[in-house]
Amino acid sequence: MIRMLWFVIVTTTIVVGAVWIAERPGDVMLAWGDWRVGMRMSVLVLAILLFAIVVALAYRLWVALRRSPDALRHGWRQSRRERGYKALTQGMVAVSAGDGEEARRQATKADVLLNDPPLTMLLSAQAAQLNGDEAAARRYFTAMLERPETAFLGIRGLLMQARRDGNGAEALALADRAYTLRPKTPWVLSTKYELEARAGHWRTAIGTLEEAAKRGAFPPAELLRFRVTTLLGASLDAGRDGHDDEALNFARRACDADANALAATLRHAALLAKAGRKRRAVRIIEQGWARHPHPELARLYATLADNDNALLRVKQTEKLIAANPNDPESHFALAIAHLEAQLWGAARTHLDAASGDTPTARVCQAIARVEEQDVG
Repeated sequence: MIRMLWFVIVTTTIVVGAVWIAERPGDVMLAWGDWRVGMRMSVLVLAILLFAIVVALAYRLWVALRRSPDALRHGWRQSRRERGYKALTQGMVAVSAGDGEEARRQATKADVLLNDPPLTMLLSAQAAQLNGDEAAARRYFTAMLERPETAFLGIRGLLMQARRDGNGAEALALADRAYTLRPKTPWVLSTKYELEARAGHWRTAIGTLEEAAKRGAFPPAELLRFRVTTLLGASLDAGRDGHDDEALNFARRACDADANALAATLRHAALLAKAGRKRRAVRIIEQGWARHPHPELARLYATLADNDNALLRVKQTEKLIAANPNDPESHFALAIAHLEAQLWGAARTHLDAASGDTPTARVCQAIARVEEQDVG
């Protein structure tokens, strides 16, 4: 629109000027030394206009000739770059298709045409991996560490190699470097946590896991399992180091994270008992039995009762199973208590209830004990 307006203005100006000159006829005399030249005004204006056009065309031609080497070089570089990007694209396609030889050929071609290592080193490394040349892939990944724009990709490639080779220490060190560069990347957080957990660095893994949870690095169910495992690992570490209070705190947090986690319940109750808080430990076991009866809970409960009177242990067991009396585990626990109190009839009744259609080996063993001790 602006160009059209400018064209109209220029054209109008020329037409108006030509009309103005045509309405004012006259002659022009040019004198230079002994030379005298006379002409009509309109002829002079036309001559000046033609001269201006010739000068403008000559100037444009001179500029074009002056710029032609740069234009040719630019065109050549652009063509070379386009061919390089085409080779890079074809190389990526070959990597996706698993064609290692074609990927290597296209990577070499792209490297020559583009002369831009950050663009081609990753393709070269992937091509080397497809061809089974791990040493060459490692060289490319290591070279990528020297450039800020490719350092993260180089770390990732070396990290994957270290994990594949089973080199946990190197993999963890590389995961820490990746975390320094991209602390919010989900796969970095999940990988770092897995390596820390595998190495038994439970206290560090707790912080990593919480950060991973914020970034959605794990599904909810998996996250819950990892959280309980990590807290229990930290509790065991603290216990081995003699930090009983810290161990108890980690076990409590594991229980709070998942009340149905048997290992967390057992660890929490055992540490409470060790700290002299037996009543609290008993309550934890009873709550655990109400949710998920298990023989290990019954064994720990019996240990905490610390009572040599077999009849009193029957009463204590009845208290334990009160919240879940019809579960087979409840019948089995009560059967064992009756067996130890030599109440054979009650023991048989509860073992029969615990047997169901397919009695387990331990139920059969308990039945055998009753028969042996009662009637020989």
